[in-house]
Amino acid sequence: MWGPTRRSFLAGATTVPLAATTGPAAGTQDRIAADLSAYIGFGSKRSGGGGDTACGHWLAGELSRAGFAVETPPIDVPWFEAGRCEVTVGGARAALEPQPIVVPTSAGGVTGPLVRVDPHGQADAPLSGAVALVDLPYGRWSSALAKPVRAPIEAAFAGGARAAAVVTNGPTGQVIALNADGRAPMFAGPVGLLAPADAAPFLAAAMRHERVTMTLTGRGGRRPAFNVIGRLDRGKGRWVVVSTPRSGWYGCAGERGGGIAAWLDLARRAPAMLPDHDLAFLCNSGHEYENLGAEEALKAAAPKPAETHFWLHLGANLAARDWHEGLFGLSPLAGTDSQRYLVVSPPLLPTARRLFAGLAGLESPYSSDALSAGELSAIIAAGYASVAGVFGLHRFHHVAGDDARCIDAASVAATTAAFATLLAEAARA
Repeated sequence: MWGPTRRSFLAGATTVPLAATTGPAAGTQDRIAADLSAYIGFGSKRSGGGGDTACGHWLAGELSRAGFAVETPPIDVPWFEAGRCEVTVGGARAALEPQPIVVPTSAGGVTGPLVRVDPHGQADAPLSGAVALVDLPYGRWSSALAKPVRAPIEAAFAGGARAAAVVTNGPTGQVIALNADGRAPMFAGPVGLLAPADAAPFLAAAMRHERVTMTLTGRGGRRPAFNVIGRLDRGKGRWVVVSTPRSGWYGCAGERGGGIAAWLDLARRAPAMLPDHDLAFLCNSGHEYENLGAEEALKAAAPKPAETHFWLHLGANLAARDWHEGLFGLSPLAGTDSQRYLVVSPPLLPTARRLFAGLAGLESPYSSDALSAGELSAIIAAGYASVAGVFGLHRFHHVAGDDARCIDAASVAATTAAFATLLAEAARA
């Protein structure tokens, strides 16, 4: 299995099947590899943190070099620096990922009988005064707002639980961080996320309703972050917009890296490729707080719908690596994870089917009348008539292991080439 270092990433970028390299020119692939390495190198991308801030300044500089007038409008985001975040029972101890916006415990934690809550919100013992062990079904989880996640946690607190530890069962065995409302805590008490790999002693303790202690301490509040917008206003009155998020819970190599690299490639190409349009390139922070930065950009920075000819949104899992998943754990494959979705306005469906043929997942585009998600949903709801977007959840989505193993430059370059052609054809429509 490949290691996650920047050096091994750059070396691995060339070890891909020939079929994956037939789209874009080799020079483009090399530049995309360098951009992916740079993005990965910023480390954690939590909104307003050091990695997110440094990444934002880098992207602003790249836009400026491409000829755009650049602004960095501020936004306000939550933050939390974990102290002691764990659950203990008998001799077992496991780390917890505090669920934002964090409701902390006292330094001594919350103690009570451990009661399992199933995916339907049903408990096998009274919850009053208990610590709930919410055992999510297996999935590629992304947001605490999703009903299968939110409903059993809410049911636990409605039943009288004092705190909840949530087992985020998924492909990697690691904790899956969950997007959250960025304005107020979502739940009535402390919630911590527990890795499936660490859950066995606590599932056993819940069968006996043993007393556990759950502790979530640390420092938090709100801090500044910023969006990035580059404009090339030629006075045409016909805007083409390309957007992507940059922030996330961990390193976000597969989740965000492909979108960032494609966005940069298109920003460098677009001034010459689309001479008859005004151009706006948006890159938002605050994504993990239910698209908080994107909502601010729609209100304050984006061109108006009536002036916008086409909007392309590059969301999660643009071209993340596929993995074998089975008895021997996860093993990386050369191909691209097919759990990525291409959504386009109805008139663009024939074009999308032609341009994305052979690209796993994207070769079967959906109409925006039938499907959308995340920032793309907000864009459509705001009244933008002609749109396209990509989104998805790869196996390491929202986990700490989403590193350089999860992405390769050739797959990103091939996908980016298809989006560049879609952009050019949609602009001519």
